[in-house]
Amino acid sequence: MISLIVAATENNAIGKDNKMLFHIKEDLLFFKNTTINKTIIMGRKTFESLPNVLPSRKHMVLTRDKEYKIDNSQVEIRHSLDEVLEEIKSSNEENFIIGGEEIYKQVLEKNLANKIYITRIYKTVEDADTFFPEIDEEKYKIIDKKILNKDAEVFVYENILK
Repeated sequence: MISLIVAATENNAIGKDNKMLFHIKEDLLFFKNTTINKTIIMGRKTFESLPNVLPSRKHMVLTRDKEYKIDNSQVEIRHSLDEVLEEIKSSNEENFIIGGEEIYKQVLEKNLANKIYITRIYKTVEDADTFFPEIDEEKYKIIDKKILNKDAEVFVYENILK
């Protein structure tokens, strides 16, 4: 099962200069509790933006660079999204795509995500350089909603075509 997890503003901004736009305590806790003991899949830039390897999670890092190496048993390098998909296709576990923009786009264009967890931050960032794609409401419907604080809430979408 493939899920996307992201924090995005009202204009779908998710980053600037390879950094998250906001560090909302409740959202970080939601991310941790949702992805703990799961596989998290990300692009190289997203991986390099993390403060550390996240504990209690298997990391799959996508990069085209065949020489890219990480010396950590929690981190595995993959060179294509197809390679990752082949590996996780028989898994009954929820696997999380955590970024970046290009991987989110590919997964949504190919209709691969079963669920999307989006923390909607009620702010607009005009100078962001990374965005989450628009969610196709013909494919995804909201199945849950949770208020995190006065500035953010989590929406959980389910793919109704899968």
